[in-house]
Amino acid sequence: MFTRSIAVLGEEVFARLQAARVIVFGVGGVGGWCAESLVRTGVVHLTIVDFDTVDITNINRQVVATFGNVGQSKVEQMRERLLAINPNADIVAIARRYSADTAHLFDLREYDFIIDAIDQVEDKVCLILNATSVKKASGFRHQALGDSSVSEEVLDEGNKKGPVLLSSMGAARRVDPLQVKVGEFWKVQGCPLARSLRDKMRTNGTYPSRKFQCVYSSEVPVVGAKGSLVPVVAMFGNVLASEVLRALRV
Repeated sequence: MFTRSIAVLGEEVFARLQAARVIVFGVGGVGGWCAESLVRTGVVHLTIVDFDTVDITNINRQVVATFGNVGQSKVEQMRERLLAINPNADIVAIARRYSADTAHLFDLREYDFIIDAIDQVEDKVCLILNATSVKKASGFRHQALGDSSVSEEVLDEGNKKGPVLLSSMGAARRVDPLQVKVGEFWKVQGCPLARSLRDKMRTNGTYPSRKFQCVYSSEVPVVGAKGSLVPVVAMFGNVLASEVLRALRV
């Protein structure tokens, strides 16, 4: 099944991929594509979290959405889809919203990678703050993520303390997938969602405990539009998945 993945990644990196424990918060437009990309590449320990049901308006961009499953739980439908891809995968589906009220129900220490694909600003801030402050409990030792603008010493120290957090910024109102980029949270430019998150943190006086990488678009959002397109959200999801692979290959 994974011969082609092993051919590119190598046996050692692929073994790390199969040992890694990943949790994806939000399996809509971005998170769903990320989850599928990870499982198709070789991730077998995956937890998916989403409280929502499939809506007919999701069909234009979400991998989990079809005409036949409108009204069904997104995580349950996503779990079925992922197990159809790899029946031997360990897929845990949690139909719950991550928020300040429910955060205590999630032990983030269990994971090596935390993927944030949450839309709601309050919930997203909550996850970012918690994910960057938690210390690891699992035995998997991941390597440093980051671009040249972040010191290796800071990143390595952060990785010793906790899981790798990868966060999706706003994919809505964009049409050009070639403008999707990866950057450190405080250096993301041109993204209204990133700006809202930073404003919320400054207002509350609460900040992430360590640096983390984001997937974002540098494209100017379409004015007045309310919607998202599959080429862009799928690119966001696949780039998030590729960042997991990049961390494992270091």
